[in-house]
Amino acid sequence: LFHGNTTNFYSGPSRFLPPHLARLGLACLAFNRRGHDILGVRDSREPVGTAFQTIGEAIADNRIAAAWLAARGFPRPVVIGHSNGGMLAVRHVADHAATPALVLLSAHCGGRALAPRISRAGLFAGDRLEELTDRARALVAAGRGSELMLLPGWWYVISAASFVDLLTEVPDLLELAPAIACPTLFVRGDEEPRDLYPAEDFQARAGGPCAVEIVPRCNHFYVGREDAVAGLVSAWLDRTLGLRAVADPARA
Repeated sequence: LFHGNTTNFYSGPSRFLPPHLARLGLACLAFNRRGHDILGVRDSREPVGTAFQTIGEAIADNRIAAAWLAARGFPRPVVIGHSNGGMLAVRHVADHAATPALVLLSAHCGGRALAPRISRAGLFAGDRLEELTDRARALVAAGRGSELMLLPGWWYVISAASFVDLLTEVPDLLELAPAIACPTLFVRGDEEPRDLYPAEDFQARAGGPCAVEIVPRCNHFYVGREDAVAGLVSAWLDRTLGLRAVADPARA
């Protein structure tokens, strides 16, 4: 399970989905990428977290997790990703064609349009995107890419290098859609903007079957709707993977 920006494996879908999936007989790995949470420290006083993440590191971390699973006898895991983790999940599955199924939970559009779109929505740079872009590029050019900048919207603080990386290096969800041949479920809350979380457009472009579910009375973090989302995901995986048929040969 791939978590979203500024979150971690013990919040959101990475927290509430595993108990439901385990009841289907699925082993689950919810893990942190290096870019989890906004800011923190690990084994020194050097700051780490989403504020310093790069897309290249995030992609590499997902590959490390897949290799860890493969070494323990799970070479073809289902991939589930929420928000930024969903966009990264599409990149990962495009590179791992043997993936049996993909679940996208409010996966964002990605691409070079991401920063302007989330800023227009009041997130990230807000109405200061041009100003902050110029500042970030100037800091990077001066060799000060690790310097932190305050943002007017979520995620509130970011290094200059991470800001610049986000402008150009984020994979484009819809450009990658034709490379996704495995069955896919794309879930979005009805309170989320379609252009930022383009489930229907992904469905139209996907290289394999894609089901779309819009959850009523539901925001981006599925607050109060966790059971509804978990039920949709569990039922879809059950049908798609034939889990109960495997568990109960009498039904086969």
